Amino acid sequence: MDSRIIAIASFILVLMVDLPSAGGIEKEPNRIDCRWLKEIRAGILAHDVDNLWSGSRKEGGIDLNAEVIFNRPKITVMTGTVSPNLGASVNTQGDTSKVYGGMLWELEMKSGIFLDLGFGIAVHDGELKTTGEGKKALGSRILFRIPIEFGWSMNEHYRISFLFAHVSNGYLAEPNEGLDTFGIRLAYRF
Repeated sequence: MDSRIIAIASFILVLMVDLPSAGGIEKEPNRIDCRWLKEIRAGILAHDVDNLWSGSRKEGGIDLNAEVIFNRPKITVMTGTVSPNLGASVNTQGDTSKVYGGMLWELEMKSGIFLDLGFGIAVHDGELKTTGEGKKALGSRILFRIPIEFGWSMNEHYRISFLFAHVSNGYLAEPNEGLDTFGIRLAYRF
């Protein structure tokens, strides 16, 4: 998969935020009406972070990340909410980029502090098998994705958070070097 395709898909998702509402309901001035969308998040992530889950670093650069979190279906589990998400991370150095989707469980406290845990799948443009330096051997085009995010809601709409995300094939294929990212994101909640 070409990283330009991932970047274009991310841009289109951001443009879709201001779609007209269903049923001809008129929007309030200066208000985005997108009932199916809960939140958009964007940030920068350190790519292939060393000594976290994957254990080694071979790739470099930073990832530009964008993600959308949907309102429906909204499920309550253990006082938190479960929502579907879609996103993309594009590596600025030409290393592994990916698109992903899955489910996020979010626990938000009255203080505005929140924790997200998730599970999903990612499709990447990196190497499957390699003996060369500077590239991860990920073993499969489709990988499992496990994100953990911790943040704070600054007000009704704006949030800031730290994201750790791990992708790997879960030892369903060989090799399975895995890839970790860690960084900061800003979010807008509708």
